[in-house]
Amino acid sequence: MLNKILIANRGEIAVRVIRACRLLKIKTVAIYSEIDSSSLHVKMADEAFCLGNGSVQETYLNIDKIISFALKSKANGIHPGYGFLSENANFAKEVEKQGMIFIGPTSSVLYKIGNKLEAKKMAEDVGIQVIPGSSNIIESVSEAEKLAEILGYPIIIKAVFGGGGIGIEIVERPEDLEKSLTGCQSIAKKYFGNNAVFLESYIREPRHIEMQFMSDNHGAIVQLGDRECSIQRSHQKIIEEAPSFISSEKRNDLGEKICMLAKNLSYNNIGTVEFLWKDDELFFNEINPRIQVEHPITEMITGIDLVIQQLRIANNEELQFDQSDIKFEGHAFEFRINAEDPLKGLYPQMGRISNLSIPENNNVRFDTFIYPNYQVPNQYDSLIGKLIVKGRNREETIQKSLIALKELSISGIKTNIDLHKAIIQTHEFLNREITSDFLNENKINQLMNQYQKLKLIAMLKAKTAHNSKQKNKEQKLSKIKKEKSKWREQSRLEQQRR
Repeated sequence: MLNKILIANRGEIAVRVIRACRLLKIKTVAIYSEIDSSSLHVKMADEAFCLGNGSVQETYLNIDKIISFALKSKANGIHPGYGFLSENANFAKEVEKQGMIFIGPTSSVLYKIGNKLEAKKMAEDVGIQVIPGSSNIIESVSEAEKLAEILGYPIIIKAVFGGGGIGIEIVERPEDLEKSLTGCQSIAKKYFGNNAVFLESYIREPRHIEMQFMSDNHGAIVQLGDRECSIQRSHQKIIEEAPSFISSEKRNDLGEKICMLAKNLSYNNIGTVEFLWKDDELFFNEINPRIQVEHPITEMITGIDLVIQQLRIANNEELQFDQSDIKFEGHAFEFRINAEDPLKGLYPQMGRISNLSIPENNNVRFDTFIYPNYQVPNQYDSLIGKLIVKGRNREETIQKSLIALKELSISGIKTNIDLHKAIIQTHEFLNREITSDFLNENKINQLMNQYQKLKLIAMLKAKTAHNSKQKNKEQKLSKIKKEKSKWREQSRLEQQRR
């Protein structure tokens, strides 16, 4: 039974896990770098241990130190959150070795999924379409040249054990292949300890679709619907929505195949399968064996708390529902609020939060770790919060989102809130004509310039309206004064007559 867990993470996901643990009466242990000493998760946890002052490798990626704190606190489980060590099979194995529960899939499953070629083969085995490419590791330049000629350019080179957008090279021309191949192999060796790479056709301007699934330790597996995450910048998602545009028939078919894939993997806990969509075809991309940043929109349309389910599965409990119990209601968006300046190339920001005003409305929530007077550091990811909005349908949710974004106010640092306001009013967004290449740097500058002009026009209109209202008010007062003066004069003349 889980009675105390250490959260091997920081920021909003650490806060999210602590809140779920409170509902289940599980005690929590926070870890933090010296820079994060005033972070909200440190204040909220029952215990907290400092990782010291140093790089991410010395703090949040320091497996030995994290394990030692877990043992010292007598925690019997570790939740990895997302990012950092969440997909690290060696970390999960060490947690298991020490007799603790890793709140996620087992280390053996993580080792399988960590090999992208292996994961791709397993997806293909259950009938999921994969991107055309190599089925084995590319060993030489000549082998790469032969395959690239068959596939046709452009092609993409990927690290077999890669992740996080690292170890990827897009090749447009044959003359660039050798340099890109050796470069990708070198990066793969540096970051992942293995230079193995493979080739695939490169899909231009795809849409990003993913599906959430969940399985317990007793063989029950369910799919929890799809999400679209096509609005990205530098391969990082910034707006997600659920459900996506795919039909219910496609959703059900895909869900069945994903459940088969999870079963073949002996998967337990929650996970997400990512796809690329192009010309009405879905291609397998990868499996994310962890909680996703965008999990709240699935919670919104299903009514299922995914973090609580993670904890219950880790506690060896059976799922309390099956596929027929899961209903999808309404539409939801998540807006990642980042500390970055859209007018300066989304440059990360740091500084003190001087004021924070959060929108309050039905089916609107703001998952965050910031608070007034909190000092936002620049050593970590720029994500400072997530605005999640649900409505009865997509159109209503867009309107609710615009209101919520206007009501969300963060002072002291620059954020991308205005960029979100600009995006959701574009023709492409309103008509679901978005691809993952929609938000390039030129588009961001264009959107922000247009938004700033509209903002200025709105301010001038408001000022003109205010001045007009003030002028009308002054004119009315002047008229009343004249009327009063007229009646006073008339009264005075009446008095004289008497």
